[in-house]
Amino acid sequence: MELNFKEILSAFMVLFAIIDITGSIPVILGLKQQGNKIEAGKISISSFLIFILFLFLGDALLGLFGVDISSFAVAGALVIFVLAVEMVLGIEIFKNDGP
Repeated sequence: MELNFKEILSAFMVLFAIIDITGSIPVILGLKQQGNKIEAGKISISSFLIFILFLFLGDALLGLFGVDISSFAVAGALVIFVLAVEMVLGIEIFKNDGP
């Protein structure tokens, strides 16, 4: 597997836009005001390990379920589209009827 800096930068930019770090600031401040302790170091290490795991085992895992990368990308795009429609229109498409 050859690492391409251009592809890594492209993936980083997409993830940066999707994660919306600046939009998460109010959520983090709200958690801190409630008295919850945020352990950034543990969270960073955990997310890094999950990232590395999927970097090397992601293709095999998708192959196990019989899904190719293109289908996975289309499904992810549809999920993001539905979330965007919910946010823009202010509706709830999939209702949470849980406890």
